[in-house]
Amino acid sequence: MRTITSSGGKVETVTVRRTESSDAHAINSLISPATVAVFGRVNVIHLLEKANLAVTLSNAKNEVLAHAAFSDHPIGDIVDQACWEPFLHDNYSPLNTLFLHLFVAQPIFSIGSAKEIDSQYAHSHCVFSERALEKIFEPMKSLKDPGPQCSAFVCHRHSYCPRLHVRRARVEDHDDLTHIFAEQTKALTGSYGTYFLAELIEAQDDENHAAVCENEGTAVGFISVSGDINLKLLNECFELGPFNGLYKPSPEDLTETAPEPGGEGTPGDTNTISPQGSTGEVQYEMNLTQKDPLDFLPNIFKLFPDRDFCIISVPKLAPEFPLLQSFLRVVPHHTSSLPQELYIFHRSGILAVSADRSAVCDMVKRLSLHESLLEDLDMFYQAHRDMDGTPLQAFVAQVQNQLVGIVIIRNEEDIDYIRANYNIENFIYFSHHRYEEHGQLCHFALNPIFQHYAKHFLKEVLRLAHKSCLYYPIYPSYHNQKNSCAHYLTSVLNCMVPVRPRRQIVYPLDELGINAPSKQITKDQVSYALNHINRKLTMEPKVTINARIVVVGASDTGLAFLEVLAFCPHLRFNNMTLISTHGFPGYYTNEKMRFLSTSHSSSDRDHAQMSLRSWINVVTGKMVGIDRAAKHVLVSGGRKVPYDHLILCTGQQYQVSCPTGVDGSHLPPKSQLPAQPRRRYTGPVPSNLFTLNDHHDCVTAYQWLLNNFVELKGNAIVYGNTIDVYTCVETLLCLDVQGYRIHLVHLPTTEGSSCSPGSCFSNPTVEKAMKKALEKSGVHVHHNCLLAQMNDGQNPEPITSLSFTSDSQPLRLECSVFMNLSSKGVDYDAFKTINDACLVYDGRLVIDTTFHTNDSTIRAAGPLTKFARRYLADQWSHSSFNSREVGQELAAALLPFFDPTLEPAVNSPADLDRLIPIYTQAKIQGGRLPGGYSYLHATKPEQRPSAVHPGREILTGRIETGNYFHLHLNQYGMVETITCLSLKPFPVSNYLCLYGKHELLLNRLCSRYDEGLVHDLYSYFREKWCLAIYHDRFADFEQEMHQIMESTKVQLVQRMVDEKLDIIEEPNVFLKKVFETSGGLASLKTSTLNYLRYNRYHLTMYAQPGLL
Repeated sequence: MRTITSSGGKVETVTVRRTESSDAHAINSLISPATVAVFGRVNVIHLLEKANLAVTLSNAKNEVLAHAAFSDHPIGDIVDQACWEPFLHDNYSPLNTLFLHLFVAQPIFSIGSAKEIDSQYAHSHCVFSERALEKIFEPMKSLKDPGPQCSAFVCHRHSYCPRLHVRRARVEDHDDLTHIFAEQTKALTGSYGTYFLAELIEAQDDENHAAVCENEGTAVGFISVSGDINLKLLNECFELGPFNGLYKPSPEDLTETAPEPGGEGTPGDTNTISPQGSTGEVQYEMNLTQKDPLDFLPNIFKLFPDRDFCIISVPKLAPEFPLLQSFLRVVPHHTSSLPQELYIFHRSGILAVSADRSAVCDMVKRLSLHESLLEDLDMFYQAHRDMDGTPLQAFVAQVQNQLVGIVIIRNEEDIDYIRANYNIENFIYFSHHRYEEHGQLCHFALNPIFQHYAKHFLKEVLRLAHKSCLYYPIYPSYHNQKNSCAHYLTSVLNCMVPVRPRRQIVYPLDELGINAPSKQITKDQVSYALNHINRKLTMEPKVTINARIVVVGASDTGLAFLEVLAFCPHLRFNNMTLISTHGFPGYYTNEKMRFLSTSHSSSDRDHAQMSLRSWINVVTGKMVGIDRAAKHVLVSGGRKVPYDHLILCTGQQYQVSCPTGVDGSHLPPKSQLPAQPRRRYTGPVPSNLFTLNDHHDCVTAYQWLLNNFVELKGNAIVYGNTIDVYTCVETLLCLDVQGYRIHLVHLPTTEGSSCSPGSCFSNPTVEKAMKKALEKSGVHVHHNCLLAQMNDGQNPEPITSLSFTSDSQPLRLECSVFMNLSSKGVDYDAFKTINDACLVYDGRLVIDTTFHTNDSTIRAAGPLTKFARRYLADQWSHSSFNSREVGQELAAALLPFFDPTLEPAVNSPADLDRLIPIYTQAKIQGGRLPGGYSYLHATKPEQRPSAVHPGREILTGRIETGNYFHLHLNQYGMVETITCLSLKPFPVSNYLCLYGKHELLLNRLCSRYDEGLVHDLYSYFREKWCLAIYHDRFADFEQEMHQIMESTKVQLVQRMVDEKLDIIEEPNVFLKKVFETSGGLASLKTSTLNYLRYNRYHLTMYAQPGLL
């Protein structure tokens, strides 16, 4: 909080913040005729979209007192925005100059507001054209006579932010410096002793120096630097190859872009220095943010004239302080266990960077994909267009006439597709950007020592190219991304924000005809992840989070958690790690590999559009240990992965079935069999036994079946009770395995199950359809069987026969391949790790309602977990809910620790921590079932399946015709269960939107069904009226409708009370008449039309006013 004083002496506490679009109305109200005379007529929303920096001063009541908007080019058409540097001459450059495009303020606070904004946000120079703000801005002298038809005024930063004098530290500075270290004194004293500061100053020699910066004779900043560096340790722990390992470089290293990470420098003389500690007073924080390298570092490099690099190591949990914003973070080696981050700065980084058009070849010759870059550069020289005729532009960065970077962009010709498929409108108002102002970043290369200027480089590209937005697509690994070269990719991504993909409506294009959306929107193309930067974002800092967040398990829960963190646009998580047995989930190149059912949590397309690989480190291996004291996870193979926050999301997996060992030839009656406790299989796993849990297992089984089973003889035995056994059987049939070669063996039904023996379906019609399909295919089905022996108790490698006990005769089957899907449980290695780490385990890992285990740094979620017994809710667990929703809530619980825009997390009082959270999203199952059926089942989370559900059923179609569709509505008319069984593919994403909707919203479904007007729900939900319900923004529209209705209801009640109305007719009739005459109905209509109009590119099938 800051204070300003009005012209009348009134003191107001103010907050200086970035301007939001919601401030536009208040800003407009402050525009006066004098403002128009200076700045011209201003469209505030348009200005906010195009300004590089927009700042608002607001008071404690959040009232706007003042606003200023800055751009990187002069106002109006005085000079082209790409060519203004010669216009001003002297020391004005895009790196240190902004132009004021609008300033408005409440009259009594205008001077105080202007000074406050300038001191907080101005660069070295702030320039505007015309006579205004005379008390702050100085007139600039014209260098020509006659000069331009305008006046220019400048405000220098040093006028309001003191220039700090840097000198050698003296012992006498100790008292001035003590209060600067106040917040760190306890930690520093514990590490270095009570008099650490005085000793540090006194210990100066040729290799150790200390400096202070002072203002008006008082020390306000301190830095201590050492030239004694352990380069061997740093090279072992960090990717220092691009910096020649911090050893003395060859002369050409400054002019060539460094090699790809992983290279090693040649040991030689040390070429670096390291600050031992640096800080600055709070009141100079903003100044140090912009000026630290220019205030401290030139002086430090003078003390070490033979050193080129300055490095800083900081604890991973320490917040980023101002000095680091001018440094480059060095990527740690994947084997590094150091609890610190390394930042680096090159002495040439003090120089200003300017952008210009020039040739470039040698700079990129050592980069991968450089051929593609040079090809596009040649196309630019020849025709300024690529092979498709799309305009190309190329820009280089120069330092002292040496090339240090290049960017090649092209016009973004697919902007309609981007708008329709990605949430780009979270960052821009699309209507305020012309089509030609959108560009695609094709290639980016920048010398590592200037990587901290990457965002400025992109800002200059936007200005010089007359663009307002740039997009950078990242294609999945299986796509040949030959047209893109980014060096380094992390620098580009750190400057940009990831854009979330949008859920798409699956259109019945043939039925819509000319009313279908444009082919530019509906066309099928290779999916990619989209990253974006615009002019507003070029000066929007991100909060750097170096805390090590380790997620164990690539489950739906774990991936949903990582997705939320990766897509926080204002946060930059540098150390997110995923530990998974088989790495990141793969993609299916062949649908015949899908042996398992799906939760429809995310598809291959979703993974491609998110590209989580770009934001996380993936460690392939199995968790085999947790050292809570040292805070690291031990992974199979011996690798240690350190953590600050550990997230366990390993879920439950199918376990290798352990035979009971009962000899079938001497089998007693079932009632006499001893109870068999659940045992773990510890022997060698036969080569033809497949326990399927993930994509890797499915691909392995698919390849083995093609090579060793499909075209040969022998039986396939599928063992289990879940839906996965049915999808596995269907996959085998699709591989042309004859039905008579397949044996489906069901386990005995567990107690408490509502399903009939051998069935995993809650719907008897689906169960009946499966029974018929299996019979028709010739698949043998065996019920209530328990695995007794492999190969009659002999060596199981390979399996040639399996013996089962049953409630009748023992069963012995010849076997060529055994597909085991029998029982899910917590993986033994995960259980042993959890147990050995002394985490509370009670059948599953015990957590509280905030996902905490008994270790505050370890959280867990998903089917691995259960709630503590104190909640008296053993019937509920995360396995009852949608795993993706659970993962998102887990991320929401962790984000307040990192996100300054959120309220800090506060633990609930013990007496209030009694209720478990209940999640609302549907629990979903789906897949391909025997008979060629496509199956979908989405239902409300519940404690355990129940045969009785209040409400009513809506059912059309039959299994014989392959168009079975069943909806269950609860007693309030809300869709609670969706079951689809069809011989034809159907739009799953569309139908999932029906969950939770009221039947009245579905075009009065119940009344139409009762009247016999709905014969086929598949056709009914393909009709044009319902397509808006499938739109990804329909939920926002519903919420807006609800708010209007609630507001109108309050007004109606208040009117009835105030006017004391006598109601002589039916209340419902009376309320309807009153509502129709109120403003609520008009608001509903207006909002509906706005929704259709704003989303016109998706909802072209709806008529709108003015279109008929």
